[in-house]
Amino acid sequence: MVMDAQERLTEFDREELRVWSALATLLEWLPATLDAQLQRDSELSHFDYGVMFALSKAPLSTLRLSDLAEYANSTLSRLSRSITRLEKPGWVVRSIDSEDGRITRATLTVQGHQIVSDATPGHVQLVRSIVFNALTKEQSSQLFSICRGITSAIREGGEWSPDPVPRSSRNRQTSS
Repeated sequence: MVMDAQERLTEFDREELRVWSALATLLEWLPATLDAQLQRDSELSHFDYGVMFALSKAPLSTLRLSDLAEYANSTLSRLSRSITRLEKPGWVVRSIDSEDGRITRATLTVQGHQIVSDATPGHVQLVRSIVFNALTKEQSSQLFSICRGITSAIREGGEWSPDPVPRSSRNRQTSS
């Protein structure tokens, strides 16, 4: 079957559909798999684990909520609900910035560090088994490039990186 020009603009061709279907399936299955393991082993959602992990890598285990929301690709409202959940058992504390009262910060507590430390081995084991063990080193490198290409098409510089310097500080450093 040959597609006419209009169909080519409004429908996937066979190869596009094949690739898109594989990616869409991955986007559905992977988050559910990560959530299930973290819930089962640590009683954390993948989102809450990611918030705590980002805090654990930040200087003084503290980040502005706006930076944390950016890392988590989250609204401040969703992040605030997560922080509230994490405050209840004492894993995170929220505080107002002493220099600028408009800024709220989140800090991972000692107990929170222990939770991240306890949750990380199972999470790493799962990610290795379903992602890295399924790929060659070359495919892993290609996957990184592909992911960066797609995230850059969605939002310039919007990807999370395990860089411990908050984005607001990086912005000030590059604009100085």
